[in-house]
Amino acid sequence: MAVSSSLSRHLADAARELQHETTADETMQTAVRLAVLLVDGCEAAGISLVHGSNHIDTPAATSDAARRVDELQYEFAQGPCLDALRHQETVYCRDLENETRWDDWGRRTAEETGVRSMLCFQLFTNEKTVGALNLYSFSPDGFDGEDRDHGLAIAAHAAVAVAAARELDQIKSAVEGRTVIGQAQGIVMERYGINASQAFDLLARVSSQTNTKLREVAQGLVETRHVPGTV
Repeated sequence: MAVSSSLSRHLADAARELQHETTADETMQTAVRLAVLLVDGCEAAGISLVHGSNHIDTPAATSDAARRVDELQYEFAQGPCLDALRHQETVYCRDLENETRWDDWGRRTAEETGVRSMLCFQLFTNEKTVGALNLYSFSPDGFDGEDRDHGLAIAAHAAVAVAAARELDQIKSAVEGRTVIGQAQGIVMERYGINASQAFDLLARVSSQTNTKLREVAQGLVETRHVPGTV
């Protein structure tokens, strides 16, 4: 089904809004809010995110019910979100109470949260899985074909924005780390009359001796003006 001109405008606006966010958390919160606004059958939404090779969590959701649905999937190690992450681009569960693919999880989730149907989209960029956008309805068979088309379009925008924001967060963290280490080097150079290389070596030695990350050693020095492990 063709996407209407009205929806196209909404999606374009959503894409711009996502790109304006500056952190991964902000981007994901915006994505789930837009999903509820733009997909007719969607009454709640969440994003499941992969960390490393095994750990999965839900950093963004529009309701406690949405978070609990995901928690139960992680607890039971089954559900449409996990299948979307691992195997399929789109996974639809029409009725959790009568679902045979994940029967233990489905019945427990419907009873505890009231959610009856789910539509999940794999989020990926350049063939690298990032996570899943999960849409929830409190009605059985709450999503139609048009909802799937619209959700898939939102997921595509969200995948790019989330991946970019995560990379930006990593860059910011690295820059901040280098900045605080540089500040600590300056303090050590002034206090002990040594050069930059010697100051870095001193910080590294304290890091090793105290089993503390170099950035944490530097941060502590900047905040207290005291080199850990020295008098």
